[in-house]
Amino acid sequence: MNSIDYSLMFVTDDSVTDDDAFFKILEDSLKGGATIIQLREKNCDTYTFYKRALQSKTLCHRYKVPFIINDRIDIALAVDADGVHIGQKDLPYSLTRKLVGTNKIVGLSVSDRDQAIAAEKLGVDYIGISPIFNTATKKSDLATPLGIEGLHIIRTLFSKPIVCIGGIQTNNVANIIKNGSNGIAVISAISKAAFPEKETKKLKEIIWQTGIRP
Repeated sequence: MNSIDYSLMFVTDDSVTDDDAFFKILEDSLKGGATIIQLREKNCDTYTFYKRALQSKTLCHRYKVPFIINDRIDIALAVDADGVHIGQKDLPYSLTRKLVGTNKIVGLSVSDRDQAIAAEKLGVDYIGISPIFNTATKKSDLATPLGIEGLHIIRTLFSKPIVCIGGIQTNNVANIIKNGSNGIAVISAISKAAFPEKETKKLKEIIWQTGIRP
């Protein structure tokens, strides 16, 4: 799965409960150049999650962009998503891989060097450094931000793609990419923007200028 472009991952905002607004933001991110979409729903019921997943997958595939599910392997299987992203407190990677199969993307959140070492041994497709900086979007069980120094350390420990999330804005994207990350994952930088498509294009341009191109 290393042919996947992880440079600009948009993680959907579950605080946007109105479907019209939700899918407008999602499509704007795709128009703006998001390279992979992660559907994240922490508060809705399973049926609502399933319906959003079906519609999101259809939209993503219209733009030829991979679509993955955060945490919920059952939803990923139900809609035949392109993969899943799991955290340290979700089902173990080995079981997740067994359930979804070898042809799906499986990403794993890491917050310290030991988790990065374990992820390297497991052979996960990519890791998400979470968080890289302070963020107000994900408030519960948030680890200490790793910062650029932590990114340096983890880059030496993990050989596959690294995606950073947490407190990312246009003013710090270049520094993240220049220091070893293969991409960024953002929620509010796009979802809370006055013009999500325009903001996505800005982020994409910075990534390109820093040297990551398809």
